Amino acid sequence: MQTISKKLRKTALYLSYKCKDGNLQSVFSCLEIIWVLYDKIMNWSRKKANDENRDYFIISKGQATLALYPVLIEKGFFDFKDVANNIGKFDSRYCIQTDLTKFEGGIENNAGSLGHGLPFGAGTAYAKKIKNLKSNIFVLCGDGEFMEGTMWEACLFASSNKLDNLFVIIDDNNSAGSMVNMFDMKQKLEAFNFDVRKVDGHNEFELEKVFCELKLLKNGKPKAVIAKTIRGFGSETMMKNDIWFHKSPDKFELEQLTREVEAL
Repeated sequence: MQTISKKLRKTALYLSYKCKDGNLQSVFSCLEIIWVLYDKIMNWSRKKANDENRDYFIISKGQATLALYPVLIEKGFFDFKDVANNIGKFDSRYCIQTDLTKFEGGIENNAGSLGHGLPFGAGTAYAKKIKNLKSNIFVLCGDGEFMEGTMWEACLFASSNKLDNLFVIIDDNNSAGSMVNMFDMKQKLEAFNFDVRKVDGHNEFELEKVFCELKLLKNGKPKAVIAKTIRGFGSETMMKNDIWFHKSPDKFELEQLTREVEAL
């Protein structure tokens, strides 16, 4: 595992410990995706955080917000000590689910109930088209979210309006597959007229290659990236024990999990 991936995971672990909350399995499955977007793909920086022409990152699977904060800390947008000292406290802006109203840039959407981020992203992409702006909209979804009807309504809206500036990234960590058979997601999305790619969601090189390839396509089709991931990836304990789907570490567990991340 690359040094940056380990650093992001250790930060997420510490933030979860500090706020006594977190969906760490979901966080660990998508960290490489978010990092590659901010580090290699998006037209975004601290200075461009309020630029109307910037690219947008929308975290639809809001339970993974603890994966976004470490990336924004690494990019210099947030201060580590400020986040660590305030996360999860009453009236803090650093919530476990993103809250757009508490920031001026950096956070693009409110998260909470699943199935809302993609419709919001599709609407944002449509607005950028109307204004003839160059922004790309990247929406990170969980595979389980596609059991929500709003997701498919948003897909139909996106393809009908030729939103080729919309990128739907599915963190396919088998959350849905453990409950129901979703069958062939690639085939489903292609039926909605999406350009679809499958990729190893923990391979930063492959992620960058796929995103760069799709960015070049201006064919009137929205894009979808199905990123195959593993819940809890980076920690042997979390990959094996689903209790970490929603659990924060105590001091002993923090030390144990940190060692596992460093060793993998």
